[in-house]
Amino acid sequence: MAMFRCSRKPTPPLHRKQQEIAQQEAQLREKVESLERIVTQSRTPAQNKSSAREPNRSAANNVVEKRFHISVAMDAPQVFDADRRGRRPRALRKERRQGRIVFLILLAALGVAVMLLISHLYP
Repeated sequence: MAMFRCSRKPTPPLHRKQQEIAQQEAQLREKVESLERIVTQSRTPAQNKSSAREPNRSAANNVVEKRFHISVAMDAPQVFDADRRGRRPRALRKERRQGRIVFLILLAALGVAVMLLISHLYP
């Protein structure tokens, strides 16, 4: 039985780039986590002070906090277009009419070009 050795090929540039991107992503995630921890640590003493002074504003603070909880990587950009889905699509009559006119003009130009070619090729 022969033992086969793995040949050490240099990593392709795409693989190296993917590794670099993965490392950068991991570093950024660590930074985000540390910043989130800092924010939550600084928020708790501030909330304790404000809740002792103003108990009525706690509901308003929750609304504001919920508004800023957004995913870092949003997959669906249609989230912001929710109001557009409810409306009826606008009429496109004008655009259709213009498209038909352009189509007819191009069709006529093609017909003229074909007639000229036929008349010059077959005298």
